[in-house]
Amino acid sequence: MIASPQQNYITVEEYLQMEEQSNIKHEYIDGYIYAMAGALDPHVTIAGNLFALLRNHVRGSGCRVYIADMKARIESLNRFYYPDVMVTCDQRDRETPGYKRFPCLIVEVLSNSTEAFDRGDKFADYQTLESLQEYVLINTKRQRVECFRRNEQGLWVLQSYTSEDQSFRLNSVDFEETMATLYEDVVFE
Repeated sequence: MIASPQQNYITVEEYLQMEEQSNIKHEYIDGYIYAMAGALDPHVTIAGNLFALLRNHVRGSGCRVYIADMKARIESLNRFYYPDVMVTCDQRDRETPGYKRFPCLIVEVLSNSTEAFDRGDKFADYQTLESLQEYVLINTKRQRVECFRRNEQGLWVLQSYTSEDQSFRLNSVDFEETMATLYEDVVFE
């Protein structure tokens, strides 16, 4: 995400109409749009690997996996973001083909330009989604997966996985896989 908005205030309806016709994706924060930068090979490879693994895992379960081009809507804060990978198992999300409001899992693959935002304000915004059970940050510089899980008290608890752990787990979708498979074909920056 870039630091300053591209234009003056626009409504949600204007934003959604613009995004349908735009060649560039924009995130929407309280009436202002922010162009999204392109991604490097490690970022795209990791997101693609995870999407493929999760898609196969949830097949036939009623859950849906989305990659990069599907918006997550946070109505209470008037925001739309494009998570790298998102899973929703909520039937209400079938009513909105352009965005999803009830994800159980959101994954962001970190890059130099977005890491601070993904860890900070964006995570704080995502925490307001009552349906969200896990927020995952995946490193592109070394094998590291940080999984934030909402516990029974509503607190976010971190579990980190590294190459030493060999595998990682996503409780929200009852999924476990090796770190080597997640990072297959990745050349570290």
